[in-house]
Amino acid sequence: MRAPLAVVILLLTGLAGSGNADAQAPADEFKKLCISCHTIGGGRIVGPDLKDVHERKERAWLVRFIADPQSMLASGDAYALKLKEEARGVIMPTVPGMTMDRARTLLDLIEAESVLEKSQFAGVQVSDRPFTKEDIRRGRDLFLGKIRLAAGGAPCVSCHSVNGIGVLAGGGLGPDLNQVFERLNGRKGLVTWLTAPATTTMGAVYGDHPLEADEEILPLAAYFGELAKDPQESSQASTLIFVLLGIAGTAAVLMIFDGVWKNRFRGVRGEMVRKSVERVKG
Repeated sequence: MRAPLAVVILLLTGLAGSGNADAQAPADEFKKLCISCHTIGGGRIVGPDLKDVHERKERAWLVRFIADPQSMLASGDAYALKLKEEARGVIMPTVPGMTMDRARTLLDLIEAESVLEKSQFAGVQVSDRPFTKEDIRRGRDLFLGKIRLAAGGAPCVSCHSVNGIGVLAGGGLGPDLNQVFERLNGRKGLVTWLTAPATTTMGAVYGDHPLEADEEILPLAAYFGELAKDPQESSQASTLIFVLLGIAGTAAVLMIFDGVWKNRFRGVRGEMVRKSVERVKG
């Protein structure tokens, strides 16, 4: 009897553990996919606050939109287009592998979190004190990699460009960040994005190397906020000017060399002709 009893206990324990893992999965998925643009009860970031979203639109529509928002937009759905306009043109990406069942599970989570006094997804905890000059300086050094990120992530300059960091202005893999503070609707949106970046590339880079709230995210937000105040030309334009100047300089150098070598060969050829004529006459 003892052996079967032990097996039953192990099975029950395994089922309980599996249940806990399944219950946690939607929360993990929300953190991974949604938290960079949405809160539940913390106000709008890039996308709308999702608290009580099921009361604003019917469930079937919400499930379809979560599963494939871009198809909904492409179909001309009026409410989807309204959401895009409210997000200042930012389009919610269609998540690879997202299914209707996964969308329903996420919506179940949002509904459950909406009834709580404070959801665990109400927003990230980063100091809201005013930015200082020291914050801006530290943010610039973090961007350039002069100060290493604590968790070992790559510096922003590896993939992104901004004004004021030299002629090459940074990497070209990611977008120009001069106006990212404005694009993400200010401090709150930017801080949330940096906490859990949702793009495939940034998720791969920082998923296991998260930024620290007050020591890294806040200074970077301060630096990007300062950049947004300056209406200079984009760093891509600066890079293009640099490239064009380089091409023009190279062409000028080649023309100079061409002139020098052309005259040199004419002198050599003249000497050779003179000696040949002398041999023939002699």
